Amino acid sequence: MKTAVEIRSLEKKYSGVTALKGVDVTFPAGKICGLIGPNGSGKSTMLKSIAGLVRPTGGEVLVFGERPDRKTKSQTAFLPEINHFYRDMSIRQVINLYESQFDNFNRERAMEILEFMDLKPEARIKNLSKGMVGRVKLTLTMAREVPLIVMDEPLAGIDIKSRSRILEGLISEYDAEKQTIILSTHEIIEVEKFFDYVIFLERGEIKIQGYADDLRAEHGMSIQDLAKEVFE
Repeated sequence: MKTAVEIRSLEKKYSGVTALKGVDVTFPAGKICGLIGPNGSGKSTMLKSIAGLVRPTGGEVLVFGERPDRKTKSQTAFLPEINHFYRDMSIRQVINLYESQFDNFNRERAMEILEFMDLKPEARIKNLSKGMVGRVKLTLTMAREVPLIVMDEPLAGIDIKSRSRILEGLISEYDAEKQTIILSTHEIIEVEKFFDYVIFLERGEIKIQGYADDLRAEHGMSIQDLAKEVFE
């Protein structure tokens, strides 16, 4: 199995509170990997550690065999859960900013995804709903031509009716031969059919991890139902 990200004994503490407790995880390359867990389980901390935005208290993270640095950051597109845009900027201005910051940003692809998302380039961030901002974040992330895409709650705020259509469209842009996607989500029902590999995280510890089809066969239930059982 080719590995995209390997996490070894990863520990992270914030002011005495332990977010991750010696976690060991291997994310296979060329797969869509789901990170599932309740609020406060350590999902965001793990994703930020992979993206090189958080420095571990202990253990290590290897992205394509290397510790997070400037090189691995350039190979990783990170979608944060928070809204990180300037409110007065238009979507076009945000796209211009991303194009200036990232050599691997595909402007043409971004404009195509923007149209698919039903977003107008001249719309200003301050006038967008939370769901629309979520669509902007997805557009910018998927327009990066990078081997690793890391997304923290990418469906947050997006209305239920639109989720399936958006997911289908975005996954169609995904190149399994060149890319790996790692995403955390609470919206398991809509996303689980796309998962190749799944990690269940609770209170900073791995509860279960494995290939989605193997977990379904072993436990005789869907990933959604398995999550209910694991976290009840």
